[in-house]
Amino acid sequence: MSASAIPAALERGESPARRALRRFFRHKLAVVGLVVVLAFVLIALLAPWIAPYDPIETSWSRIRKPPSAEHWFGTDENGRDVLSRVIWGARASLMAGVVSVLGAIAIGVPLGLLAGLAGGWVDALLSRIADAMLSVPFLILAIALAAFLGPALENAMLAIAITASPVFVRLARGMALDAKSTDWVEAARALGNPPWRTALVHVLPNIVPPLLVQGTLAIAEAIIAEASLSFLGLGQQPPSPSWGSMLNSAQRFLDPAPWLAIAPGVAIFVVVLAFNLMGDGLRDALDPRADRK
Repeated sequence: MSASAIPAALERGESPARRALRRFFRHKLAVVGLVVVLAFVLIALLAPWIAPYDPIETSWSRIRKPPSAEHWFGTDENGRDVLSRVIWGARASLMAGVVSVLGAIAIGVPLGLLAGLAGGWVDALLSRIADAMLSVPFLILAIALAAFLGPALENAMLAIAITASPVFVRLARGMALDAKSTDWVEAARALGNPPWRTALVHVLPNIVPPLLVQGTLAIAEAIIAEASLSFLGLGQQPPSPSWGSMLNSAQRFLDPAPWLAIAPGVAIFVVVLAFNLMGDGLRDALDPRADRK
């Protein structure tokens, strides 16, 4: 056996999960993304203890103060500490991103499995609905749903979840159609297993890897959507801090107080980039073709 074949032989003895983890941590940019995401999650969880000021406390004596040793990111038009509001705003943005995507998965995956395994008019109906929703730009549909539901962070998360669900419908449907013709699914049907058991035992485990990738990338898109809805007044409501609503308030003071827009804007950019880097790393780590490279 050649020297180059020995590592490959050893690698084939690894479990799929261990091999995927090793490939992920070999992806340097993905690891950077993971570290950044974990840092922001930690910041959001520890916000009550690490924020230097109350994020909604106003002070007329410190209106629009530039960054200083006392206020690292300056203060806003109401005298509130911008750093504290960015820290607390991480809670709203990350929660909206994660909860919205979990909601989209909860809606989309069962419907996709139903469409793929049932076939016939059920598949045709659900596929047409998903295609119709995907034909409308994501953000426009989310804005329309949020406006219909009313301005609130909970309604914004529901609107984003509904808007993002067709992607997971198509993902689950495709995997169900692939598994439908396999020997083990045919055997399960021949043994009289109900469709729900076939979906849970034989189809759902195969969806997990692409679901992790798509879910991670969808969180980045959901964070942008939440920021956009909050910017338009359809998400987190004042005085509660949100990166999107902070950008909305900052647009009136871009010339005299640019720091008001820089801090939340950079936070959105960094978090979204980190989730995208993680998603790319997960895609490479979970791709079976990577074993043959």
